[in-house]
Amino acid sequence: MTDPFPFSRGGMSEQVRCHDWAATPLGPIPSWPAALRIAVDMLLASRFPGCLAWGPERIMLYNDAFAPLLTGKSPALGVALHIVWSEVWDEIEPILARAFEGEATYIENFPLVIERNDKAEQAYFTFCYSPVRDEHGTIVGMLDTVIETTGTVQAREKAEQAAEDFEREAMARTAERNRFWDLSSDIMLVTSRRLEVTAINPAWSRVLGWNTEELLGRHAVDLIHPDDHDSVALAMVPLFHGERLHDMTCRLRHRDGSYRWIAWAAVPTDDSFHSVGRDVTEERERALMLQQVEEQLRHSLKMEAVGQLTGGLAHDFNNLLTGISASLELLRQRVEQGRIGELKRYIDAAQGASARAATLTHRLLAFSRRQTLAPRAVEPRVLIADLEDLIRQTLGPSIEFTAQSDDDVWWVRVDANQLESALLNLCINARDAMPEGGSLWLRARNHHQFARARTENDLQPGQYVCLSVTDSGTGMDPQTVARVFDPFFTTKPLGQGTGLGLSMVYGFVRQSGGQIRVDSTPGQGTAMHLFLPRHEGQQVTALPVVSGPVLDTEATGETIVLIDDEGTLRQMVGEALREKGYRVLEAANGVEGLSLVQGGVKADLLITDIGLPGGLDGRQVADAAWSIEPNLKVLFITGYADQAVDTDTLPTAGSHVLTKPFTLEHLSYTVRSMLTRR
Repeated sequence: MTDPFPFSRGGMSEQVRCHDWAATPLGPIPSWPAALRIAVDMLLASRFPGCLAWGPERIMLYNDAFAPLLTGKSPALGVALHIVWSEVWDEIEPILARAFEGEATYIENFPLVIERNDKAEQAYFTFCYSPVRDEHGTIVGMLDTVIETTGTVQAREKAEQAAEDFEREAMARTAERNRFWDLSSDIMLVTSRRLEVTAINPAWSRVLGWNTEELLGRHAVDLIHPDDHDSVALAMVPLFHGERLHDMTCRLRHRDGSYRWIAWAAVPTDDSFHSVGRDVTEERERALMLQQVEEQLRHSLKMEAVGQLTGGLAHDFNNLLTGISASLELLRQRVEQGRIGELKRYIDAAQGASARAATLTHRLLAFSRRQTLAPRAVEPRVLIADLEDLIRQTLGPSIEFTAQSDDDVWWVRVDANQLESALLNLCINARDAMPEGGSLWLRARNHHQFARARTENDLQPGQYVCLSVTDSGTGMDPQTVARVFDPFFTTKPLGQGTGLGLSMVYGFVRQSGGQIRVDSTPGQGTAMHLFLPRHEGQQVTALPVVSGPVLDTEATGETIVLIDDEGTLRQMVGEALREKGYRVLEAANGVEGLSLVQGGVKADLLITDIGLPGGLDGRQVADAAWSIEPNLKVLFITGYADQAVDTDTLPTAGSHVLTKPFTLEHLSYTVRSMLTRR
C-alpha cells in the first residue's frame, strides 16, 4: 500500500499531512497541482532548512530544519508569509517579489534571535529565494533555502578585526599580538609586496599542514590553485593601491596535494601585506549540495510535464495506428477473398484515421510553436464580421451572441486561417461551458502595454490588438486555470475532448508573437484574451475569390523534377503525378536533384522537400536552380516549422509552400494551379 502524501517521515511531514488545508487558499491536498506536491515532498525530505511560499497569497510551508527559526512565533503552517514575518516584512518583501518575477535572490547574513541551548541567541542566516515554476515555466511559488552563516559572520568580523589588530600589533611587536598570532584558528600570513612569505602563524599547520620552515621565502602564488591565479591577481589590485581587501576567496594547496577554499581579509603596510584567512571548504560544499537539490527539483518538474505529454500522445496515436492497421489488414483480406464491394468502407476508415493523426500532429506542433504558418496582414474587424454567421450557427439558439469591434482597431499580421480556427475553438469551448444557455461576447479592441514584463511569459511592452471571448458559463477554479493550456488536459467527460484545443490556441498565439490571458471565476464565467502585436506595415485587403469551374488537374505534358529523401513518399507522389500525365524525374537528395536541372532538363516545376540530406537543402537547391532558370516555379514541401520558407524573401512569385501531411488530390490541385498561373 502506498504511503500517504507527503511521503517523508518526520514531525513536519505529519503536521502537513494533518493540517486543515481546505481552510487555506491552497485547498485540500488531493487538489494540489503536481508542481506543489513535488516541491513539498522534496522540501520535507531535505535536511537543509527551507520553506515554500506558494501562490498569489504566498502560503507558507516549511520543513523540520526550518522550524527552529520560527520559535516564539504563532503557528506558521498554511499562513501567508507577510503575516509570519510581519516584523521584517518591509525588508524581505522587495527581495521576495523579485523571486516571484523570476530572479533568484537572497538576503545575506540576516540577523535573527533564536532559542538555542535553552536561551535566546543571536544568529545569522543567508536566505536564498528561488522561483519555482510549473511544467509550463509559469512561476507558481518561491523556494527559500537557508544556510546558517553565524560562524561566517563572526569569523569575518573576527578576521577583519584581527587584520586591523594585526597591523597595529605588528608595528608595536607587543606580547598581545604574539599571543593572538599563536592561538588563532584562522591562518595568518605576512608577505612582502613581492608576495614572498615572511611569516605564518601556527594555524597553517592545523589547516593546511605547512610549517614555518617550509614556507618562509616561498612565493605565495605557488600555493594558489592555477585556475584561481587571474581572479586573485584582479582582487589584489586595490591592495597594491593601499586599500583593504575583503572577502576574496581562492583555493590554497594543502601539504598533501589537495586544495582547501580560504576566504581572505588583508591590509597593506608600507612594505608588506598582512592577511587573515578562514577555511570555508565545508560551507562551499554545502552550498553546492543545495544547488544540486534545487536542480533535481527543476528536473523533476520538467519530467512530470514530459510524462504527461508523451502519455497522452502515445494513447491517441496508438488508437489511430490501430484503426489504420486494422483497416489495411481487412482490406488485404477482402482483396484476397475477392470481396471488392466492401473495400470502400475500409479505405474510408484508414483515410479518416490518417486525417485525425494529421490533425493531432498539427495541434501538437501548434502547442509547441512549431507549426508552419502563412502570416499576412489581417483586419480583425473584417475577420470577426466574416465569422459571425458561422459562430451563431455553431452556438445554437440557446446562447445569445454579440460581436463587437472598435472602429479604430489596428491590423495584425497572423495566419488568418489559424486565427479563425482559434476564435471558433474558443467559442465552442464557451458553448460547452453553458449547457443551459447563456451569453457570449466576441470583441476586438486596441491595447497599450506600458508595464515592464516581469517574466518571459508576461506581455511585453508595446501595442497589441486584444481579441476577447467572454462567456457567462460555469467558470473555472484557479487550479484548473493553471492547467488549462496543458496538452491532453481536459475538463470534458471521457471521449468528448482531446485536451489539445486550447493548447493549440496557446501555441499559435505565442508563435505569432502574442500572449493569451485567462480570467475566470467559478459560477460567473470565463474570458479568454488573445493579445496579438499590432502590424504597422502595408495593409492590403485580400482579393475576393472568383467563383468558376473546378480546376482541371490533368497535365498537358509538363516536366516535373521531384526531390524527397523519403522513398515511399517520393514513389507515391511520383506515381500520382504520372497518372495525371506529367513527366516526373525523381531524386533522393539535393545534389542529385540539382544535377538533373543542371543536366539540361527543361523543367516546368521543381518540387522539393526543404530538409534534405547530402549537403544541400531544398532552399539551396531552388536558389541554384533559379540561377539557371530565373522563372522556374518551385513547390516547397515541409512538415516542420523550423524548415519553413519565408515566401516574402523568394525571388519569384511562382513559388508556393505545402505543409505535410497533404492529400494527393490537394497536391495535384496545387501543381496544376501553379503551372496554369502566369
